[in-house]
Amino acid sequence: MSNFPSDIYTEPKDQDVDTLKNLGPLAPMAGVWEGVRGLDVKPKVDGARKQAYVERMELQPIDPVTNGPQLLYGLRYRTHVTKPDQVKTYHEQVGYWLWEPATGTVVHTLTIPRGQAVVATGKAAPDAKSFKLEARRGSTENGISSLPFLEYAFKTVEFHIEVTIHDDGTWSYDEDTVLDIKGQTELFHHRDGNTLTKVAEPTPNPLALAKRV
Repeated sequence: MSNFPSDIYTEPKDQDVDTLKNLGPLAPMAGVWEGVRGLDVKPKVDGARKQAYVERMELQPIDPVTNGPQLLYGLRYRTHVTKPDQVKTYHEQVGYWLWEPATGTVVHTLTIPRGQAVVATGKAAPDAKSFKLEARRGSTENGISSLPFLEYAFKTVEFHIEVTIHDDGTWSYDEDTVLDIKGQTELFHHRDGNTLTKVAEPTPNPLALAKRV
């Protein structure tokens, strides 16, 4: 049995267009960020290999989103990653960070140009300074979907991310993408982590700002 209401159509009336005030634990993450000490532990034919990286991440507020009675506030984000002193993109992804105040749920959706999409979820208090989310292969609620080649060669069975907000205004993430790699008997833990420093403030919807004034 779910705790969902019988009325699945009526939208909540208490929507606030000032998203930045309603992001719960995601509020400190709003803005434009840069990280210069990223570390990627990736699979290669001869085993795990470490790669340093730098990145720029933008997390911009979106207006309130409803699914009938469900109310979500969030940040639209894009991450662009390169190897130090290189121009060619090493990795990028786009998606949303979402906060559902009514249930204390954090949602992280991401899509990468390798042909993979993930929906990860977790619980957190509105003022949490650290929270964890996960997605699992086969789940229809917080799952993982990949192109046929990835399913064949580098099957993602779990995805975990932990976010930590630091007192100095920076924040960091630690990701663990668990892979079932063809020809290997043990699962591989593909790890990524970085600490991000704010370089610009977020940009709210200008129409929402005008209404607020």
